[in-house]
Amino acid sequence: QLRLMESGGGLAQPGGSLRLSCAASRFVFDDYWTYWVRQVPGKGFEWVSAINTGGGMQYYPDSVKGRFTISRDNAKNTLYLQMDSLKSEDTAVYYCAALLWSKTGYGLGTSNSLNDYDYWGQGTQVTVST
Repeated sequence: QLRLMESGGGLAQPGGSLRLSCAASRFVFDDYWTYWVRQVPGKGFEWVSAINTGGGMQYYPDSVKGRFTISRDNAKNTLYLQMDSLKSEDTAVYYCAALLWSKTGYGLGTSNSLNDYDYWGQGTQVTVST
């Protein structure tokens, strides 16, 4: 049984918006940094956002900075990704992932490999196209 489950993917037009959600269960969500990682068709994985346990610090690579916003609601054990100004190159399967705070090495703990996280979901498809 998955501990993380994504929802909210679908089809969007270039310039449009989508909001992804990720519901967490069966672990102490508050103790984990959480991330969104995507896999572009025919390419590898790329982390696209990270947020600390309390939600007060967010991090993004240059490819999505200013367009994507990660947030979390610890009371609801839920992670979000608001994606605005979408581009065709944002087309990918998006995964949420979690890493215990003590494993981040006092850094961001980001990785382009799902295996480096403690938990990850099954992914949700996002397609940006006219």
